[in-house]
Amino acid sequence: MSAAESQSSLEAKLKALHCHFTWDIDTNRSKLLRLVEKLKDIGTEEGNIWLGHIYNLQGYIHYQLGLNEDAQCFLSKATEAFHQSRKVSDEGPWLLVNYGNLAWLHHQLGEKAESQTYLSKVDTLLKEYPSPSQDELHPEIYAEKAWTLMKFGKDKKVMVADYFQRAIRMQPDMVEWNTSYMIASVNRYSNKPEKETLEKMRMAKEQDPENLYLAVLELEQRAKKGERIEDEARELARKVLKNPVSSYSGMKTLLRVYKNYVSADEAIDLAEEALAKHPDERYLKRCAALCYKWRIVFHNDSHIKQNTIHRAISLHKEVISLYPHSALLMKISLANVYAKSNQGLAKAEQIYQELLIMDLKPVEKQMVYNYYAKYLNFDQKDSRRSIEYHKKVAAIPQQSYYRENSVKLLEKTEGRKRSRIQGRVDEFLAFMGIEES
Repeated sequence: MSAAESQSSLEAKLKALHCHFTWDIDTNRSKLLRLVEKLKDIGTEEGNIWLGHIYNLQGYIHYQLGLNEDAQCFLSKATEAFHQSRKVSDEGPWLLVNYGNLAWLHHQLGEKAESQTYLSKVDTLLKEYPSPSQDELHPEIYAEKAWTLMKFGKDKKVMVADYFQRAIRMQPDMVEWNTSYMIASVNRYSNKPEKETLEKMRMAKEQDPENLYLAVLELEQRAKKGERIEDEARELARKVLKNPVSSYSGMKTLLRVYKNYVSADEAIDLAEEALAKHPDERYLKRCAALCYKWRIVFHNDSHIKQNTIHRAISLHKEVISLYPHSALLMKISLANVYAKSNQGLAKAEQIYQELLIMDLKPVEKQMVYNYYAKYLNFDQKDSRRSIEYHKKVAAIPQQSYYRENSVKLLEKTEGRKRSRIQGRVDEFLAFMGIEES
């Protein structure tokens, strides 16, 4: 075989692999940088069943960011993590994606022999551990692909559910796959969880009783159905506080449950208690900042203490510095907190003006316009300019929560029959065709 034919054959084999390098993954640099920050918060404590998957994704991301040495380091860590987490054998089908990634990385680095070695390892594993279903990929591949795509937004939700279901159908004894499928499929934004969903979550919780994230999520869904869950929430909080700090611990969701169904003040107390135990954990600082924002911004309390606002501002500033690539929403939150402080409107306006001139993606721009419109209405008492910014949101042709929200608010304004300003809103809605959507 000629050198050209050999190279062509190698590339064909690489393209046939199922790994991060061949999956349809968004490689937008800013998104990847935000994802790196998110993955760091999951934690790398011993016993984390997803540790190999975390390192695999970290390796791929760092390659896309041009950090080849870091990429190789993370992929090697993934190999070791899989060896340690699967006690039955050092080698197994759980390494298929990892070896595929290593084959691709060495190929991209011009290391042909090493790439061929990992291609051979993949072939050997597929022969030793064929898929239980002849027409489908190995369940380990489906499960890792599902877990990976969970990190790339709600638009992947249907695909994630399908891949988890395929994996579970072929290998139903993998408890963590069932748990992750439930976590991925539950609609956190629905106020009316279906009875079937609640039953499935209850069964998943029984199968995976140590998973506190799932337990908190199930508790939240029951609260939405009208159950009184205050005592259970407090009991779960004691358990969550004992576990290692991680975005998988359930702490953020638990704080949201406290805010909505227990008490916003108790949510702050719980966040501060967690921070007292782990004062250097940036994830807990982020959670605490959220709690203070909920208390200050969403509770119409004119008598709120200024030291509470000062604590919120301090936490927000620290979190912004700790998450430089994921700071947009926290900056908006900081502006809204400033707006509630004594003589803080000028500072809030300054932050918003800085955000308004940033080079943002359409959805990010919609988010800034939407929040600024609400700030203008509620804090600046400027309904005319508020309407103008809601119109700016609607004018961006990108489906999102922020566009839907601004459109609803504009439609409410339409129904109130307000003066000349309302006439302009009517014309704008008709021009955009919004009333027909």
